[in-house]
Amino acid sequence: MTTMTDASVREFKMPDVGEGLTEAEILKWYVQPGDTVTDGQVVCEVETAKAAVELPIPYDGVVRELRFPEGTTVDVGTAIIAVQVAGGAPAPAAEPARPEAAAPAAPAAPAEEPKAEGRQPVLVGYGVSASATKRRPRKGPEVTVAAPAAQPELNGHAPVAGTPRPLAKPPVRKLAKDLGVDLATVTPSGPDGVITREDVHAAAAPVAAPEPVTAAPAAPAPVVAYEGVRETRIPVKGVRKATAAAMVGSAFTAPHVTEFVTVDVTRTMKLVEELKQDKEMQGRRVNPLLLIAKALLVAIKRNPDINASWDEANQEIVVKHYVNLGIAAATPRGLIVPNIKDAQAKTLPQLADALGDLVSTAREGKTSPSAMQGGTVTITNVGVFGVDTGTPILNPGESAILAIGAIKLQPWVHKGKVKPRQVTTLALSFDHRLVDGELGSKVLADVAAILEQPKRLITWA
Repeated sequence: MTTMTDASVREFKMPDVGEGLTEAEILKWYVQPGDTVTDGQVVCEVETAKAAVELPIPYDGVVRELRFPEGTTVDVGTAIIAVQVAGGAPAPAAEPARPEAAAPAAPAAPAEEPKAEGRQPVLVGYGVSASATKRRPRKGPEVTVAAPAAQPELNGHAPVAGTPRPLAKPPVRKLAKDLGVDLATVTPSGPDGVITREDVHAAAAPVAAPEPVTAAPAAPAPVVAYEGVRETRIPVKGVRKATAAAMVGSAFTAPHVTEFVTVDVTRTMKLVEELKQDKEMQGRRVNPLLLIAKALLVAIKRNPDINASWDEANQEIVVKHYVNLGIAAATPRGLIVPNIKDAQAKTLPQLADALGDLVSTAREGKTSPSAMQGGTVTITNVGVFGVDTGTPILNPGESAILAIGAIKLQPWVHKGKVKPRQVTTLALSFDHRLVDGELGSKVLADVAAILEQPKRLITWA
C-alpha cells in the first residue's frame, strides 16, 4: 500500500482491510509533519463501517505531509501520508492537511511484478487474490509518477540479497518489537511461511509479559445545551451506517419468528456465586451471561440444525459444524457483534476468558473487523438495561438470536408454594425459512431447562 513519488518519498495509502470496505474515516493522527517514524509504528486510527483500526507505517523515515485532516472520509487506495525515507535528500515538511485541501493525486502506475500464487501478504494482515483486486475510480487530475523498482517488496522494504526478511504483517512486527523478539529467530506457522501473532507470543513465552497499561478514565462528556435548537442532524456513517444497512437487510430478507419463555434461574444464580469462589475461575469474569452462553451451546449441540444459514444464490441451507458465538455489545460508536470463534470447543474457564477479552476489547473500541465476521448465532443481553424482554433482529447470515431479559426477584410457585425466586424471560428470534417452529421451540426450551436445573450442563453435555 505504498507509492514511490520520487527517489526518497513514499506515499502510504488507505489500506483495504480485506472485508469488502471501500472507505474509512480518519479519526486521529498520531504523528505530524517532521516527526520520525519507524517500521510498524502506528501513525493514525481510522474507523471503517465495522470497527476502529490503528494503521502502522511499513517503513522508517520522516513524515513529510498529512494528506487529509482528522474527520475526513477517504477512499481505500488513496494516499493519506507522505514519508521521507532514509537515504534520500531531505525535503521540507509540509503543513498539516486542511479541510479545504485539494483532491489527492492519482495512484502510481504499478510496476510489472512476478505473478503471485495464492494469497499475498498486504499491510493490515489480509491476503488478496491478485486477480480479484479491484479499486474504485480515483478523483482528481492524472499525474505521472515514478514507478517502483521491479523487485517485489514486503511491507514496504526490498529484501536484502542473501538475507531474506522474515514474512510478517506490520501489527505482528510491532508486537515482536514490543516484546523484544527477533523475527529472524521465530519459526513461522502461517501460510507461505508468514509469522503469526501466536508465533511471536510463543517465542516470547519464557520472558515475562509487560504489565498492561491501565487507560485513564475518559473525561465526562460536556453537557450540550439545546436552548433555541429544535433539531440536530447527525451524519450517518461508520458503525451506525453499517448497523442500519444490516438490520434493514435482515428484517426484510429473513422472515422473523420470536418465541418467549419465562424461567426460574435461582439455581443458576447460586451456581454463579459458587463459581466465583472456585480456584479454577479466580481472576475470570463469572456472571449469568457465561452460564447462559454455555446453556445455548449445549442446546445447539442437541439441536444442530439451528446453527445454519440460508444460501439464496445456491438455494441451499448451510449447516455449520462449529459455533462462532456472537455477543451484541453497545459501544460509544454504536452496536457491534463480535464473536467467539469455535465456542463449542471451549471449556467453561476458556469461555470465561474469551467473553472477558471480547467485552474489554469492545469497550476500548479496539474490536477488529475479523472479530465481527463469520458469526453463526448471537446472544443479546437487554437485561442489563432493566428490560424484561424484546424481539431481537437476526444478525445477517445467522438463523437465531437469543435475548436475555432482566433477572428479578418475583413470586413463583416452587414445590407447591409461592416463594420469591429469581426469574427472567428469554426470547429467541429465528429465520423461519430454515427453522421450523418445532426446532426453535426445542432450542429455547432446552436453554430454559438448563438454566432452571444447571446440572443439565453436565448430563446433557
